[in-house]
Amino acid sequence: MLPVQAEALPPDGSVDAAFVLQQQAVPLQATRANMRHYGQPWILVGIRSQSLSLFDEWGRLQQHYLVSTARRGVGEMSNSYQTPRGWHHVCEKLGAGAEENTIIFRRRVTPWKYTAELHRQYPEKDWILTRILWLCGDEPGKNQGGNVDSYDRAIYLHGAGEHVAFGTPTSLGCVRMKNPDIIQLFDQTPNGIDVLIDENS
Repeated sequence: MLPVQAEALPPDGSVDAAFVLQQQAVPLQATRANMRHYGQPWILVGIRSQSLSLFDEWGRLQQHYLVSTARRGVGEMSNSYQTPRGWHHVCEKLGAGAEENTIIFRRRVTPWKYTAELHRQYPEKDWILTRILWLCGDEPGKNQGGNVDSYDRAIYLHGAGEHVAFGTPTSLGCVRMKNPDIIQLFDQTPNGIDVLIDENS
């Protein structure tokens, strides 16, 4: 609970009791503090729950989304098409201002738009749409460096088409999100925000 400014209360203290009773009636909110950089906002990607949660600097839940991680499960090796585990941070944000369903190809915003008809023509295409939050691994030997480097593997949080069965693992390694969700996350998070990908969450 944030401290109450003294000037907000009457000098005779007449509302003190009412204020205390009001605060007692409000249920406490569970918090999950950033274990890597205490006091900083962070993102948790849960593999088991197929969800992404955004927490503020106090560890309070701000947003919760259904996502889709790799259909081949978790793993860090290059060319495994699996979602890497552990601590990362967002090291690049791409696609600012692009309209929803804009196709991003080789990390460049294109003039083309994803449509259901386009997906029917290319059903196996892994469409990267709308925004990219590109992840860098922070754990040397696990998701950073050599043949386990998440950045070199181009592991993203990114928008995906309406054909995706969100809530189930379907991707080629990235974390797929609904387009309105990735726009909201993109706008609410700074470059450099910590991201934990946890297979048991």
